Amino acid sequence: MKTNKTITFLENLTDEMLMAKVANGNLDVLKILFERHHKHVFNFLYKMCGDKMLSEDITQEVFYKLMKYRSSYNNGKFVSWLFTIARNCLKTHFRKTVNTPESIDTTAIKHIEKEEEKPDYSDLQIALNQLDASDRELLVLHRFQEIKYEELANIVGSTPGAVKTKVSRAMQKLRNIYFKNI
Repeated sequence: MKTNKTITFLENLTDEMLMAKVANGNLDVLKILFERHHKHVFNFLYKMCGDKMLSEDITQEVFYKLMKYRSSYNNGKFVSWLFTIARNCLKTHFRKTVNTPESIDTTAIKHIEKEEEKPDYSDLQIALNQLDASDRELLVLHRFQEIKYEELANIVGSTPGAVKTKVSRAMQKLRNIYFKNI
């Protein structure tokens, strides 16, 4: 049985240190990582697809895959690895349901139109959903999840400079859509 000192000690470790413990077989530590990051993963997925139930399901799948493929963690930035898994799970879902990744846009917009009466969709969210999936993904990860350009470059397989440029262009597109609709 773990004492309060042990739990407090573990909670003070970095994500990378905790994931190293998980990779070495200490699956109890995964609970701390889940508590720290499940809301961020859910919010990312929800902003990408607009479907709460699907986002919950894929969030669970992300943490299952994190546990299943823990030995492939290579001591890099944990958040980059986590969101790479989240992106891949979402893409796999849409590929399996015969949608292409680009059709995430139309799926999200249709979902918003169905849910239009619900007050939790702001004008910003509606504008965000009108962006291409790749632009929306970059903005959600960078602006909402506060992932730095270097980490974002690792997630999307690009360079920090290219990602910074793409984020800047996506922000400009979002501004144009947002202010056009208001």
